[in-house]
Amino acid sequence: MKPQDYMQRCLDLAILGQGAVAPNPMVGCVIVKKDKIIGEGYHQFFGGPHAEVNAIESVKNIKDLKGATVYVNLEPCAHYGKTPPCSNMLIEKKVAKVFIGCEDPNPKVSGKGIERLRKAGIEVEIGLLGRAAEILNKRFFCFHQKQRPYVVLKWAQTKDGFLDKVRSNEKKGIHWISSEESRALVHHWRSLEMSILVGKHTAINDNPSLTVRDISGKNPIRILIDSQLQVQNDISLFSSDAPTLIFNRLKNDKKNKVEWIKIAETNTSNILEELYKRGIHSVMVEGGSRTLQYFIVDNVWDEAYVLVGDLSFGEGVKAPSLNRIPSKSHSFGTDHIYYFKRRS
Repeated sequence: MKPQDYMQRCLDLAILGQGAVAPNPMVGCVIVKKDKIIGEGYHQFFGGPHAEVNAIESVKNIKDLKGATVYVNLEPCAHYGKTPPCSNMLIEKKVAKVFIGCEDPNPKVSGKGIERLRKAGIEVEIGLLGRAAEILNKRFFCFHQKQRPYVVLKWAQTKDGFLDKVRSNEKKGIHWISSEESRALVHHWRSLEMSILVGKHTAINDNPSLTVRDISGKNPIRILIDSQLQVQNDISLFSSDAPTLIFNRLKNDKKNKVEWIKIAETNTSNILEELYKRGIHSVMVEGGSRTLQYFIVDNVWDEAYVLVGDLSFGEGVKAPSLNRIPSKSHSFGTDHIYYFKRRS
């Protein structure tokens, strides 16, 4: 096998931790001796052993580590966090060479792990499948490089471009646009993000749970924008299924899993700044139209998923517009899904 094959194996292992390791990055590690893989592992859950630790522990004969070559898609850490520095462990095991996909953007790590390895006489090569390594951890890179969460916009619209029907007499309830198959996919998307956000009108009209139900996965932190606290506390967002943060202009408070966060203005800048301070590295914005449009106008989004259902409303609440060509699209059951990426 070639070096890039071993690094690809690291990436394949790393993604197994998707949805479970945040706010840590996804990392895989492969240990090679005499052109044979003698150990491998990945970061499986937040707070658990890092990929390098799991890979080393999988090696049957610990003596084989001396002189081995290690492949890891992200720079080994050099600081004490929930676990000891992985760079120290590689030095202790006397490995000969470390291939690193990309440097860690976290200021606590960035370059320090590489420096420590080199000072110990270990050969280090950086950049093998580097672009793929960065894309894999795009949320982690965005969080540390832009000092804000990675923002994913998501909505479903009709063929004639509406998010919702005209509501009369304060009629409540969801007007479903996407198919049941697509709803399961949306739950998968939710499980990949640390948080999920809606505005007050979506909370009042649709009463969404914003949890992961149709698949197995972790519930995201729920976020509600409710400047004047008009949403009643008997809605689903106040359940104990997941933590809920309520951005408002009136009070700071906390009760059970619900926390009210007072900010001067409930704009995208203040909200993303507060999420960054709390270590929340990604957020999916699910609506409504006005809330989605705020993120679009302020140009603080990274990806968008737009589901177009096989029906028309004729009139109603217009869907947002990104004014750009999708990066890809495909059919999914009776729906069609369009993916967009914002260029920095």
